[in-house]
Order: sequence, then C-alpha cells, then structure tokens
Amino acid sequence: MTDNPKTHKKDPYYQQAKRERYRARSAYKLFEIQKKFNIFKRAYYILDLGCAPGSWLQVAKKFAESNLTKNKDQYYHRDHYRILGVDIKKVSPIENVQFLQTNFTKPGFHNHLESFFHAKIDLILSDASINKTGNSFSDQIKQVNLCSQILTLTETHLKFKGSLVMKTFQGSDFDKLYRKAKSIFKILKAFKPQSSKKTSNEIYLIGIRKK
Repeated sequence: MTDNPKTHKKDPYYQQAKRERYRARSAYKLFEIQKKFNIFKRAYYILDLGCAPGSWLQVAKKFAESNLTKNKDQYYHRDHYRILGVDIKKVSPIENVQFLQTNFTKPGFHNHLESFFHAKIDLILSDASINKTGNSFSDQIKQVNLCSQILTLTETHLKFKGSLVMKTFQGSDFDKLYRKAKSIFKILKAFKPQSSKKTSNEIYLIGIRKK
C-alpha cells in the first residue's frame, strides 16, 4: 500500500528534507544512527548499497568531508575520501561521489569494489529493500536473503574494525540474520530510528568493530 501523497507532504521529515535539500526523508534516519553510534568516525572509504535517490550519499559526503578537516589522529587520517553508491535505479550526480548502476547481488560486483577502492572499505551502508509484495512473511524472508548477501560482501570488503549499517525487516528470520551478523562484529545493535514510519516493520542492524 502506498502512502497518501498529501499525508506524505505533511510529514515533518519530508518538509525538513525539502528545506535542507536532502533528496529524501531517509537522510534523517542516518543522522539519528550517526548521533547514537558515531559510525562515520574515521570513515573515508564508504559504500552505499541501494543508494537511490541519494540522500544517504549526501549525508556520507558531509561526514567524509568533515573527517578530512580533523587531522588529530595521524594514524587513521587520509587526505581524500572515496564514496561509491550502487543501485539498479539511476541516481542524479553528486559532486565527488561516484555512482554505479548495477545489481550488487550479481557475480562480478566484487571486482567493481576492488577497482574503485583499491583497499578495504571503512563503512558499508545499506538502505536497500526488496520490492514489497504486501505479504509480510514472504517479504521478510526475501529481505533477510538480501541482507545475507550484503553480509557476504561485508566479510570480504569491510576492513578490520569497520562498520556496517543495514536495513532489514522484523519477522521470523530476524534472529537468524542477527546471529550471522553478530559473528562478524564485536558490537551489534538493532535500532529503529524515530524518523522511521511507525507503520513500518523496518529495523537497522548496526555492526561496529568488524572482527
């Protein structure tokens, strides 16, 4: 079921996004996650999976640029950042951010990451979602399967002590996914931002300090 357009436009996060020039209200979910978990600390190489329309890329760029000005920790400091957004939908350009229009679950995607970053990734973001059918049981299973593929990418390409933010749905297979993610990270939290719609069963897994 789709949102009523009139109701959507009255949403305070939608209105805030319009004022602050973010492409979607979802930007504020990521701001909430950052405020609580500080995921962008030392994050210069950032991958955003399912990035359309680009609001999370805008937020990632904001914090990556901020990190460049903080040169207190010489060991972790870099003099540049690399941000890659990936989606099957086309995304309008963002300055100094690269976009790849492809399906990240397809074979060969690993090669794209290696050729772009030339190093392990500091932070992987995913607000990716399956196309919902309205059947909450089957939708949740499909979303968990998608998240499992993201975890496989994470195991290979995320650096030691790197972080992950990944959207999933609450349901019967959630505990299984949580245990798999827990085996990868020293700290794993399940978090639902206040800016998530109350009717949504989405929840975010926040993985900190990859083992």
